[in-house]
Amino acid sequence: MVDIGDYKFDTQMLIAGEDLYEDEIFDHITENFEGDSLLAVGDEELIKIHFHTNKPWEVLEYAASLGEIHDIVVENMLRQAEGLKG
Repeated sequence: MVDIGDYKFDTQMLIAGEDLYEDEIFDHITENFEGDSLLAVGDEELIKIHFHTNKPWEVLEYAASLGEIHDIVVENMLRQAEGLKG
């Protein structure tokens, strides 16, 4: 079996809104959700999130509270590592 680490889902999305601050979003996710490999980059109107977690729905719910979420991708990294579609 391939080692994917402790977290099963590669979770990615864009958040479109107003007054978005990547540092605040990064800190909130780090402090409130279990996971790793977090990226929160962008500007005050658009932030890209990339996060490995076992509970992607929690991150999606938080992101949706900040603005409109789109380009959502949740991939099962274990299935990918085994050569299956995520």
